[in-house]
Amino acid sequence: MKIETKRLLLVPCTEENVNMVLEREQSVGNHIYQHIEKLQEDQSQFGWGPWLICNKENTLLIGNAGFKGKPGIERSVEIGYGIMDDARNQGYATEAVGALINWAFAFASVEQIHAECLVTNLPSISVLEKIGMRKRKEADDRIKWILKRTSVNEA
Repeated sequence: MKIETKRLLLVPCTEENVNMVLEREQSVGNHIYQHIEKLQEDQSQFGWGPWLICNKENTLLIGNAGFKGKPGIERSVEIGYGIMDDARNQGYATEAVGALINWAFAFASVEQIHAECLVTNLPSISVLEKIGMRKRKEADDRIKWILKRTSVNEA
């Protein structure tokens, strides 16, 4: 399984491809290891964790984005993302997150997508606004965002 955009190739993170991350970074985020453990216990989690983001032109890993678990009873998922320093400010996060949102909304089990960021994270706020998310709640130092399937269909 993969998702292709104009400039990016996204592949779900698995135990087999985690070495791509290690080749580019000294360490792998805990969320990736936690997802791999979940996959070993429950294969239905495949696709509902981190996806590796690669530049199609040179196949270089530039970050990861994905979900924090499969949809539950509330028919929602939370999305998160991170782009490596040398690939930031080029629209990759917006492109990757937009593609993943389209992928998730292709499933009837997803009616809404959530995100969260720090109030001081202006680049992340910009990404979330560009993909059509709406501020749902601001508390302490965080902003919670939501995008409903109906919002996508109306746009």
